[in-house]
This record gives sequence, C-alpha cells and structure tokens, in this order.
Amino acid sequence: MRSSGRWARAMAILREFEEKCGTPIAKLRQVADAMTVEMHAGLASEGGSKLKMIISYVDNLPTGDEKGLFYALDLGGTNFRVLRVQLGGKDKRVVKQEFEEVSIPPHLMVGSSDALFDYIAAALAKFVATEGEGLHVSPGRQRELGFTFSFPVRQSSIASGSLIKWTKGFSIEDAVGQDVVGELTKAMERIGLDMRVSALVNDTIGTLAGGRYYDQDVVAAVILGTGTNAAYVERAQSIPKWHGLLPKSGDMVINMEWGNFRSSHLPLTEYDQVLDAESLNPGEQIFEKIISGMYLGDIVRRVLCRMAEEADLFGDTVPPKLKIPFILRTPDMSAMHHDTSPDLRVVGSKLKDILDIPNTSLKTRKVVIELCDIVATRGARLSAAGILGILKKLGRDTMKEGDKQNSVIALDGGLYEHYTEFRTCLESTLKELLGAEVSDNIVIKHSNDGSGIGAALLAASHSQYLEEDS
Repeated sequence: MRSSGRWARAMAILREFEEKCGTPIAKLRQVADAMTVEMHAGLASEGGSKLKMIISYVDNLPTGDEKGLFYALDLGGTNFRVLRVQLGGKDKRVVKQEFEEVSIPPHLMVGSSDALFDYIAAALAKFVATEGEGLHVSPGRQRELGFTFSFPVRQSSIASGSLIKWTKGFSIEDAVGQDVVGELTKAMERIGLDMRVSALVNDTIGTLAGGRYYDQDVVAAVILGTGTNAAYVERAQSIPKWHGLLPKSGDMVINMEWGNFRSSHLPLTEYDQVLDAESLNPGEQIFEKIISGMYLGDIVRRVLCRMAEEADLFGDTVPPKLKIPFILRTPDMSAMHHDTSPDLRVVGSKLKDILDIPNTSLKTRKVVIELCDIVATRGARLSAAGILGILKKLGRDTMKEGDKQNSVIALDGGLYEHYTEFRTCLESTLKELLGAEVSDNIVIKHSNDGSGIGAALLAASHSQYLEEDS
C-alpha cells in the first residue's frame, strides 16, 4: 500500500470511530431520559432495572452540628485506612483529623474471614492506642466507627449488610454471605477493643456525606475514578420497593450503582463490544466501561492497534506491546491529551516508553491526541447526561416559579480530579444541557473524601448517643 493510501485508511478508521462515538445534544437527552426511567424502575422493584438502586438505610446525612470523637475504617482495595476525627459542631467543624494507611498482606486477601478481620481489628486497636491529648470519647461511652466497605453488599440496616461477592483481587470464600459488620465486630471483641460500628456505607455515600457536611445544598455525589458510581438523596415516599417504616427525616440515600446502566442510546463502537467481551464481567458495567478511568486508555489502545494492523500507522509491523490489554493507562492518555508542546514531545515519549514505538512523526502524534480527545469527550459528555438524569429524577432540571434553590453535585475520583480536559468537558456539557438560566443554580463541587472522613461523619449522624446530646 502506498503511503498516501495507508494514511487515508488510518484517517478512515479515525473518522468512523469519531462518528460512532458521537454525542450530539439530542442523543445526550435520550441518555438522560433513559437514566431517569431506569431509576424509577430500579426503585419500583428489586431487579426491576440494570440499576440496582440500593437502599442504603442512611436517612440522616450530617448537618454540621455533630460533636465528638468518631472513627472510620475504609476498606476497598489492597490498602485500608483508619481515621479519627474530632468534630466541634457548627462553628468549629473538623477540629482535628488523623489517619493511618495499612497495606494488606496478599495472603490475607485469599485466606479466611477471621484472619482478614483479625488483622484489621489489630490495626484499629493499635491506632486507638495512639489517641492523643484532647482526643477522647466522653466517659462511659463506646467509641463509634463508620465502616466504608467498597465491595458489593446486600444492606439490611444502617449497620449491617452481607457480602454479595468479592472483587479487586479478594477471594475469601467463607466471608461471602456473612454480615461484614458482624465479622468486624467479632474480631474487635476477640482482642478486647470496645468499639461499635454505627454505619456501614460505600465510598460514594461517604462522598455524599462529606459534601453535605460542608454544604446543605448537596443532593447527589458522583465518583469518576478507576470505576464510577453515583448516590443521591431520594424522598422515602418515592421508593415503592421500600416496605419498612418511613424514616423520620423523610429522606433516604440511594446507592445507584450507575456503572451498570445500559441503554440502546449509548454510543457503543465495535471496540467497546470487544473490550466488554474480553473483560472479567462481560455484559456488566457497560456505562462504566465507556466513561471510567479503568477503561478509557484501553479504548484508545484498541483503536491504535486497528490502525497499526490495517494502515501500518507505526510502520510495517504492529508494535507487540500495542496488543497488551490495559498497557496504556488513563493517566498516560491524559498526559498525552494535555500535551501543548509544538512537537508534541510528551506524546512521543509516552509512545516510546510505554509501547516501545520510537520516532513517531508529528502527524501520527496528532492522530493519537485526536483519539484521546474523542474517547475522553464521549466519556465526559455521557457522565454529564447521567447527572442530568439524576437532576430530572429530583425535579431539579428546570426552573420553578420564584425558586432559587441551589443544587450541588459533589464529585470525586482521580479521573475528575486530574484529567482536566475530561472535567472541563463534563462541566460545559452539563451547562449546555441545562441551559444558562437553570445552570446558574446547579453547582458541581469537588468533594475530596479520599480520606474516608464521610464514614466518620455518618457514624456521628447515626450515633447511638444522639438523643442524649440534643
């Protein structure tokens, strides 16, 4: 193939991909409407939708009035974090916070439930022993802990839930189906640590709590990181599948598990279909696979691989490393996308260092940036459509007569925080979808709950001692 013919073929692959990834405003509205419809379906009955719409049993979000010393434990991967906060009420807020990160030895990730929870309880006891001056619970009171557990759980109350399955490299068979709070509590009792778990939550709900603590207008939280999820505050009477007593507050936090959203309106390409088919969970988490950090870089790699095979983009042979799944990570994609040097040297060095592709031409580097842009733009615009779906469900997507209510969405996660082009595109797309007038009242706020402080705040707002203090 002559070089002009090869280049034309490369361009054809790029343009076709761009077209299939298209997210015109009309399509985004269809996606938002589909999200709202699925939210209704998921609230109406168990298994009524791809969206699980899990009832979290969190019916009291923090107000800022909470006082006292509270602990949090955040277990969601190969490390866990223990944290304590001293809360001083409305004026003082977080007086002091201290945390410690502990890595989990690999053998404990595949051992027994007792072994894992004994290890965690021991680390917690060690941390409690370092309580300093002025950091003490009131005499005669139990220490209280918020437990962020970022694995799939079937929640049965604010402080109990059974493990559905492990993910992220954990495989502890005897813990599946067990109440994780019970397992932790038994381990604490075995070493004589007197502590009560007063809230079991996932990281998205922690972000919502952390956001609400500082701003009472926060109505939802979205995490855009390696994975993605959203949680929001629903009126309890709008949850047909809820059969318990209506909570005093009238509110209930819903964990959407929105990564599992799917709709015929999502702009999926052949590359997405193959990525899904080859993944660990085919047919699941389709929304996550086109918008979250774990996958964006790999979509770029797959298109580059096609261009290398069919248009000799990188010479006569396909660079072997280009065939390795997930070798191109989203942080590297982001670095290339943000390259503003005249010769695109960041793109050049990333291709060389990660994929062993030396001395690429400027026009090849420009193609790589354009690919990054297509993939990131699709992800960001679909994320914005998802947020619009939540706002529609809450009736906050239009202006009400004489209504100046602000709606704040708390966002967290590395993708949102560090991938500037993605963040900017998400925010401008949401403005475009809402229109100038409404978007003045909708605020996206970075709520960094990286430390897991949200869980400690939920332990405070669900404390067993609340009645005596008020």
